[in-house]
Amino acid sequence: MRSRRTPTIKLSDRPVVDACGAAALMSYAALAFFSEQLHTAPNLTGFLALMMSASLPLAVVFARFLSRPDEFPVVRLLCWALAFRVSGLWGVPIFEDDWFRYLWDGYRFFETGSPYGFAPMSAFADESIPDKFQRILDQINNPHLPTIYGPTTQYAFLISFATAPASLMPLKILLIAVDLLLIRLLLSTAPAGFVVLYAWCPLVIKEIAFSAHADGLGVCLAFAALLLSRRDQFVTAGICIGLAVGAKVFALLLLPFVLIRAPPSAWFGFAGTLLLLYLPFILQGGSDLSSLMVFAETWEFNAALYALMTLLIDPVIARALLAASLIAALAFYWFVFRHQSAGALPRGDLIFGGLLLVSPVINPWYALWLLPFAAIRPTRWAWTLATTLPLAYITGQNLGGLAGMEPFAQPLWVRPMQFAPVLLALLMDWRAHQRRRK
Repeated sequence: MRSRRTPTIKLSDRPVVDACGAAALMSYAALAFFSEQLHTAPNLTGFLALMMSASLPLAVVFARFLSRPDEFPVVRLLCWALAFRVSGLWGVPIFEDDWFRYLWDGYRFFETGSPYGFAPMSAFADESIPDKFQRILDQINNPHLPTIYGPTTQYAFLISFATAPASLMPLKILLIAVDLLLIRLLLSTAPAGFVVLYAWCPLVIKEIAFSAHADGLGVCLAFAALLLSRRDQFVTAGICIGLAVGAKVFALLLLPFVLIRAPPSAWFGFAGTLLLLYLPFILQGGSDLSSLMVFAETWEFNAALYALMTLLIDPVIARALLAASLIAALAFYWFVFRHQSAGALPRGDLIFGGLLLVSPVINPWYALWLLPFAAIRPTRWAWTLATTLPLAYITGQNLGGLAGMEPFAQPLWVRPMQFAPVLLALLMDWRAHQRRRK
């Protein structure tokens, strides 16, 4: 029997990786430098050009190592991934105002013991609020609604406030650290040449390092839960998936796969974690559930299949049909997954891709839930989506109210430009799959 050859890294590979890393870093540094201008006076052309210029080095590096993904220099992968994210520390969130709510929630949590059950607009006339938080309060979106963010995320906001009130820097550092941990977990599961797709992905870096979206916290906890379950550490896995659900409800889609072979103690760990997260706030009269219901029932932005269905049927019926379809598809996949080996990971890219397909809202940062799984088994459609989703920022608000457009309205051509390439890539993936089966 032939011995397996230990992968070696050619000296010529390192300059290529470093040259591509340096080129991408220049794009992120430029994005950080111009982010203040982009935030106050949106320039979509410049933003999209910089995002594309950061994507090209990644494409070159991935193409070079596609035939030998185990040979990617891991230390360089991590060093450049860290450098890209550090550049985001000095950038202002671009085309975003969610971060004002993060800072406000941290303040409310620290001052009152709970961020829930209180709409920011109720504090507009409160003169006891410090000036710096009054300025933050004035820029919160949907101020008539209490916060929508889960308790796990709220503790991150609290830690950030306790470190530096009214500053986004501590939260960014925390989320970058969690994202680097996720990259480390991916490296234990997939070849480094595949993990680079996530570690160097411009959408990931923009949404976490620049905009401080906390979805990465939930994703990391959920992915850790899957790995723990694969090692039969079921109770710890239950706790981790409970914390992930406490970060964002999306993690519920992975719950049946995390605890598929788990004993009752793991289910108690999950339920107990959620109870400990929510009960203190519920006893004080609030949680994120009321605002989540409003969001689920009324909000629509950048939708794909849902937008097409509402052209023909009532939106309420469309939501119900799509939700039922997603549940049925997940149930079918779960029954298929039961018969796979105990060490298998579920296709999270398909699970969360299905969620995005039927969702009435597709924000660019929602892709953070599927991209780690797409690094394990790269597909054309997933990484095409990661490339086209920044087009979702082309809205009336970011176009300066062009032609009287509503703030979150989009020109008719935006969604076809996002989703048509993804559909084409999906067809290419299917054809490649069919050829492999022959």
